[in-house]
Amino acid sequence: MSHSDKMWVKKDLPVRVQNLGFLLLGVGLAAGITGLFIDAHRFMMNYLIAFMLLVSIGAGSLFMVALEYIAGADWSVPVRRINEFYAASVLFIIILAIPVLMNMESVFHWAQPQAVSEDKILKWKAPYLDTTFFIVRILVAGGIWSLFYSLLSRNSKTQDLTKDQNLTRKNIILSAIFVPIFAITVSVVSIDWLMSVEPHWFSTIYGVYFFSGSVLASLAIVTYTTVWLKEHGYLHPRMTNDHLFSLGALLFAFINFWAYIAFSQYLLIWYANLPEENFWFIQRWEGGWMIMSILLIVIHFLVPYSVLLSQPAKMDPKRLKFASLWILFAHVFDLYWLVMPSYHSEHSTGFFTYILEFGFPIAAIGLLILLFYFKTKKNNLIPIGDPKLDKSLNFRL
Repeated sequence: MSHSDKMWVKKDLPVRVQNLGFLLLGVGLAAGITGLFIDAHRFMMNYLIAFMLLVSIGAGSLFMVALEYIAGADWSVPVRRINEFYAASVLFIIILAIPVLMNMESVFHWAQPQAVSEDKILKWKAPYLDTTFFIVRILVAGGIWSLFYSLLSRNSKTQDLTKDQNLTRKNIILSAIFVPIFAITVSVVSIDWLMSVEPHWFSTIYGVYFFSGSVLASLAIVTYTTVWLKEHGYLHPRMTNDHLFSLGALLFAFINFWAYIAFSQYLLIWYANLPEENFWFIQRWEGGWMIMSILLIVIHFLVPYSVLLSQPAKMDPKRLKFASLWILFAHVFDLYWLVMPSYHSEHSTGFFTYILEFGFPIAAIGLLILLFYFKTKKNNLIPIGDPKLDKSLNFRL
């Protein structure tokens, strides 16, 4: 047993974490399902938002696991297992997709045969926007993510027992194979499940936009979890605020990256001024959606940018927790902004939101808490078998 192992003893999380997860899941589902009796179509759109929240956090966390192996990073080893736990949500993507797949005509305009028959653009896109092909694509994407998650996490957990350094080399190879496949599949999933809600519109940068938001959201939930675990003595005592600074710096970097991609998408469409592209932004600049669009800039960029701008802020536990929760809210806000204008453009004018629309996102957060809690019951919170652990615990800026 190494010196690092002797200094750290696994402790189970308090049962109140489990209770919080069940509470959020129960309250969220109750509120979300109540919406079914008010407006079934809106109910499905709200479920889609929560589904993509889980997809984004799971996929983003899995990407961060792979990125660490490829980059050979040292500082992030003590928090990699947290990423692994949240990445486990990719195992449930196919199951959670079933409600949408069973109600595709309610969610996707292109899934309605009559709409396709009367629309030249949808006829042209029909070979891709086909319900069977759509289902195949999510099965393939979910299957690939689940496969790589299972292989990477299995090797990581086995290494806790065997201390076999070859498992790290295997995971580096797996990660190098996974990343380009991930780039393709995450783009396909974002186009299928978000952009095709408005099937007449297209954007060549949409996949990168979703990727940036997904990684930012996954970093936020991992940062909040890491700070909370460190404050309550569940992580290695040799971890310092220097490790927190690296998480804060990554958060700050992806806040800027998201803003850059969002502005680039807008600028290209505004400059070209083509009707088949700009109507999507015009739709979000009419009625109450103009306020939402302005708020998106403030909530998703200006506020977290300001909070994490200074160097001390990036290692301040209180600021990091606030910024992380704020970014998670901003990500849900962004998904709402992406999806719901299509609903309103068909069914109502202006902007109005039900309090019940918070239901499914709250349930999704509850599900993530429960997933994390039960993962910690069976696995170490830090990868004690990783050969870089000692070096990572000595990390200093």
